[in-house]
Amino acid sequence: MSDGAWFTIDKVNESTYIISEYRHPEETHCYLLCGSEKALLIDTGLGISNIYGEVIKLTDKPVVAVATHVHWDHIGGHKYFSEFYAHRDEQSWLCGEFPLPRAFIQKMLVNDCDLPSGYNLEEYELFQGIPGRLLDDGDIIELGDRSITVIHTPGHSPGHMCFWDEANRFMFTGDLIYKGVLYANYPSTDPQAYLQSVNKVLAYEPTRIFPGHHSLDISAALIEQVEIALQKLDGDNLLCHGSGRFDYEDWSILL
Repeated sequence: MSDGAWFTIDKVNESTYIISEYRHPEETHCYLLCGSEKALLIDTGLGISNIYGEVIKLTDKPVVAVATHVHWDHIGGHKYFSEFYAHRDEQSWLCGEFPLPRAFIQKMLVNDCDLPSGYNLEEYELFQGIPGRLLDDGDIIELGDRSITVIHTPGHSPGHMCFWDEANRFMFTGDLIYKGVLYANYPSTDPQAYLQSVNKVLAYEPTRIFPGHHSLDISAALIEQVEIALQKLDGDNLLCHGSGRFDYEDWSILL
């Protein structure tokens, strides 16, 4: 175990920050988007360390948390925020119906993880709560002088969302697009919906994408590469559960 900082902070511009958890193999990234009236934190990480303590160093505005999807490594820090939003298709997961047991999540936390000294894994609980707002496709989250559009992108999970910052042409893609293994093999995933969601995001033509995990050195062209590959799998009748793992240049998909 280490006493070093749990979070790594990167500044994108004067109103956008990346808060990363590199000491866990999932290397989850959270994004703080600041407006003139309030700020939005996209994903809150694993909840192992208090992300709110980092956020208030970066903004003095009220902060609303939102998760790209209600998986344990994206909502762990929600417990530190008084207000959060969620997609309505995953509301039940926040009320005791999450499809993975606590013991499985605890095992995922400790595997190859450089936990902070003194951290008690037995105290870890999956976040549960009542959203202050249920989101739908096309909803706008107003931050004052900054507007963020909700894009419903199911496939990895039923209520997965990407977030579009049109003014900057930034797309926050969560677990839909990143360099690494894309998961569409669990019962709660939908490979066909995954392809439709990639097509949907591609149509926005972002100039920069911000993934949920791993390398931040990622080109917007990756969206098109994933779309082409999934179209090919679909044409070969392989875009379905049980087809296996398919590896490409710097990403893979598990079906």
